[in-house]
Amino acid sequence: MQIRISDDAAALACGADAVAEAFAKAGHAPQRVSSWGMHWLEPLVEVDGIGYGPVTAGRVGDILAGLADDLRIGTIAEHPFIKGQQRLTFARFGKTRPLSLDDYAATGGWKGLERARALGSDDTIAEVLASGLRGRGGAGFPAGIKWRTVADAPGARKFIVCNADEGDSGTFADRMVMEGDPFMLIEGLAIAGLAVGAGKAYVYIRSEYPHAIAKMEAAVSLASPIIAPFAVEIRTGAGAYVCGEETSLLNSLEGKRGEVRAKPPLPAHEGLFGCPTVINNVLTLAAVPFVLAEGAKAYADYGMGRSRGTMPIQLAGNIKYGGLYETAFGITLGQLVNDIGGGTASGRPVRAVQVGGPLGAYIPPHQFDLPFDYEAFAAADGLIGHGGIVVFDDSVDMAQQARFAMQFCAAESCGKCTPCRIGAVRGVETIDRILAGGRRADGVETLPQIHNAPRRARSTEDEIALLRDLCETMKFGSLCALGGFTPYPVLSALNHFPEDFVVESAS
Repeated sequence: MQIRISDDAAALACGADAVAEAFAKAGHAPQRVSSWGMHWLEPLVEVDGIGYGPVTAGRVGDILAGLADDLRIGTIAEHPFIKGQQRLTFARFGKTRPLSLDDYAATGGWKGLERARALGSDDTIAEVLASGLRGRGGAGFPAGIKWRTVADAPGARKFIVCNADEGDSGTFADRMVMEGDPFMLIEGLAIAGLAVGAGKAYVYIRSEYPHAIAKMEAAVSLASPIIAPFAVEIRTGAGAYVCGEETSLLNSLEGKRGEVRAKPPLPAHEGLFGCPTVINNVLTLAAVPFVLAEGAKAYADYGMGRSRGTMPIQLAGNIKYGGLYETAFGITLGQLVNDIGGGTASGRPVRAVQVGGPLGAYIPPHQFDLPFDYEAFAAADGLIGHGGIVVFDDSVDMAQQARFAMQFCAAESCGKCTPCRIGAVRGVETIDRILAGGRRADGVETLPQIHNAPRRARSTEDEIALLRDLCETMKFGSLCALGGFTPYPVLSALNHFPEDFVVESAS
């Protein structure tokens, strides 16, 4: 009897270790594997190919006795949630042991690196360019162009930096890669190093991911002879959201305060320790082994427009079937939320979804025909970001969500530029006045006196106009995306849910 249970952090949080221990006590040692990404079924147990979930330790005896039909979901690979996906990056998940070199090699591991070594630098970069692979961290910048820039930049030393500071709400794909298929990320790093002439890579992982850090450190030790002379070092962040911005991350790696650098120079010219540096996030680098192993066309055949390949989309928040869903670009938001995610977990109507983390726009149901595509989202004043989707039902207060965006920016700002540092604080104050009907928290209804102009009460409409002006200043005046993207959730809440910003007069 072959029993498989995930050792992914989400499964562990739901009690997977206790379930595994119960099987062991019953005389059946389970194999600990990566996660399928069906988080609403965790702990998910696979017995001879048949899935059961969610399983508690107390139901292990029922499963072994054939008395757990209520937990049985059938063959996991044939479950609609899995069968409907187009898994390129997550092809091994649920099937292999994360730290088994044998499992990785047996499922096509290292084929991409072998082909890259045969092709050489120029042809490897050409392959990545032809694939259409774009950065999966938010901006969607073509990976091949970034690699080519670093390869052509003069310098005796060059570096690869993997941004694994996954801090967006509703995102967990980076963590799943590092915990479930760490050799794939290491292979992607090694291919990038070969392509641009870098001898070393740094993986910057957020401190809140202890399981991922442990897995990556163990995997680097195991894979070192295979990728040599290329070297990989794991670094742990200190918990600052702004260090997800590439130049702030570089400062942190160098032991400096995590604050944004002005551009130019670009990191591709002067990055880590002043050397040309490729900075890609986990999902970008994890896609590279497939591109090299199967060829650029095999990857580019998926997707739409300029958005090629697949995107591991993370379904979270108030959603019935939360988890990871990898599919080609072009699927609509409505399909993801309603057809695949099953609507809200509460059973109430969906009122809004936020795509792209805490600084992503709020999208109402009437826009659910929006295709998951970089250009389509940009045209709708939204952003895909890291592919996280957070669902809210009709009980959400969108004015409070807008306030949270400003509050979050104020708390996480590195403080280097005025629009972000001061603007976010003023944004919170302005929204508070709007929610108080134009009054300050202390009840005073005044505008600052200018020269000898008479004081007058500021209306809610005045405050909303001021908030829009403030958002424009932050969007175009901030040094980085933290301040520049904060207006997206605020303005989308104002535009799509204006009724939440209206305060009824007391009778």
